Formats: sequence, C-alpha cells, structure tokens
Amino acid sequence: MTQGPVLSTVNTMADVWDAYRHELDGVEDRVNKNLDSSVALVNTVAAQILSGGGKRVRPLLLVLSARLCGYTATEHQQLGSLVEFIHTATLLHDDVVDEADLRRGKRTARKVWGNQISILVGDYLYTQAMCRVIEFRSQEINEVLAEACKKMAEGEVLQLYYNGNPGLPESDYIKIVEHKTAGLIAAACRMGAILAEASDAQQEALFRFGQYLGIAFQVADDTLDYTANGAALGKTIGQDLRQGKATLPLLHLLQQCSEEDRRMIKDRMETRTLSAEDLERILFLMNEYGSITYAMDRANTYIAAAKRELDLFEEGPVRRALTVTADYMITRDR
Repeated sequence: MTQGPVLSTVNTMADVWDAYRHELDGVEDRVNKNLDSSVALVNTVAAQILSGGGKRVRPLLLVLSARLCGYTATEHQQLGSLVEFIHTATLLHDDVVDEADLRRGKRTARKVWGNQISILVGDYLYTQAMCRVIEFRSQEINEVLAEACKKMAEGEVLQLYYNGNPGLPESDYIKIVEHKTAGLIAAACRMGAILAEASDAQQEALFRFGQYLGIAFQVADDTLDYTANGAALGKTIGQDLRQGKATLPLLHLLQQCSEEDRRMIKDRMETRTLSAEDLERILFLMNEYGSITYAMDRANTYIAAAKRELDLFEEGPVRRALTVTADYMITRDR
C-alpha cells in the first residue's frame, strides 16, 4: 500500500507541507488550468482571491485521505482543485454577506470590484467545479459534493436567521458550524477515500474525521476573533460581534456574566455597534469567566474525536500527517 512520501519524522505542520509540497503543487497547477473563462474579468477576480494566501488545507486533506487508503494515481489533485474552487466561492459570497473589507490582510474582492461581481464570480467557481467533477464519472463523488454544497447554503441561511440574536442555542451554533465549515472538509476526506475505492467503513471514518476536524477548526477560528493579533489574523478583532454573530466564546459568556453586562452585550449585538471600550470590557469578561478556555476545550474535544476515527487505519506517515494536521487546525494563529 502506498503511503505517500516516506519520512523519518512528521512532527510539525511544516513537515507535512514539505512532504506533500509536490502533490499540492499539482493541485495548484490544476487550479490555474481550471480558470479558463472566456471573460477575462472572471479569471482576474477569481485569481485574486485564489492567490490570497490560503493554505489549501481542504485539498491537503483530500490528498492525505486518498493516500491513506492506498491511492497511487494523481486524479486527486484535480479533485482537490475543485474543492478549493467551491471553498473560494463561499469566501466571495461570505464577504458580501458580512460586508467585509479585509480578508487575510488584503482588500476583499467586493471592495475592489463590488458586490455584484463578487457574487457572480463565486457563482462561476461553483458552476465550474460542478462541471469539472462530472468528468470523474462517479455518482458517489457527485452526491458527496452536492450534499456538501447544499449544507453550506443551509448553514449560511441559519446563521443569517440568528444574526443579531444573542439567544442562539449552542446546539444550533454547532449545527451552523457543521454545515458551513465542516461539511466541505468532511466531503474532501470522503472523496479522497472514494477515489481510492476504500471500504464503506473507511469512507465513513474519514468523513467523520473531517466533520469533527471542521467543527474544531471553526470553533478555534471563532475564538481567534477575540484572542489573535489583528495584523496577523488579517481582520479586525471582534469583527464577529460587530456583525451580530454570536459564536461559542460569546455564548458561554452570556451564560456566565452579570445581567448588566448581558444587557450591554445584547445591545451591541442588536445595534451592531462596538466601541474599543466595549470590546476591552468583553475581552476582560471572557478571561474572567473562562469563555476562551471553554471554547478551546470544546475544540480540543472534537480534535480528540477526529483522531480516534483514524484508529481504523494502519500506522504510517500518512496517518501521522493527518494527526499533525488535526492538531494544526486548532493551534494556528491566523
């Protein structure tokens, strides 16, 4: 069984990136080749966000899942590029919905070209991915990717429904995260296994691995919104609260703080106003009541669950790379 690059040690995410750099370069080459619209502006806008510094985590997980199940060909690189197209489409749409000005420290496409262009180029990337995935002639892959796209749309609508509402139940927060973020990550892992003609049990295990990983990733990302260095993160700290989004650290705080502070936080969410003093107060309260610790403990619980799904597979460099990647999802600082 091919286990990908043979490494004496895989201890850090840098080791993983180095080991699979050639595979990811193949994904990158397919990304560029698939940007073939006859309308130059479509290619320009798409290339701007595709080259914006993203880590290609989803294609990496697809590559690793395929290799873990013994896949030896290279078609997973094309499939990885299509997953990245869909992820990029969601970023273009999310920035419009969120009225975001910055992404990874750079002006968003909507700020450069406007909302209409951003939405339509996002639609193009979705459509291009679906057109290309048909070339695999795999009903299983078609169904997995279509289901992921449906879930992402449902998650976005559910998040909008609760926008500005501090009464969001934690269970619905997890459902939003599971649909919006974890759905595509889980799909990427399952599609890698499908390409390798893995057993149903292996496909299910990798799907669950990706699902747990995606939830942990988003919980950690939401927590970074209150803890990270703004310049490193590439966006303004506290932006989720300014946009009326109640994420896990804030939901925990609302359950723990005084009624006076709870009224202040609810008012800021509903009015979409947040002064520097308000943010400073909220950050103090989060530390006071352990809200950051609570959220990261939840993220770590999901990572532990994800790692247990790998017990079905034999030890080797690919399994080790997936374990290291799982840890990276909640220890990154941007």
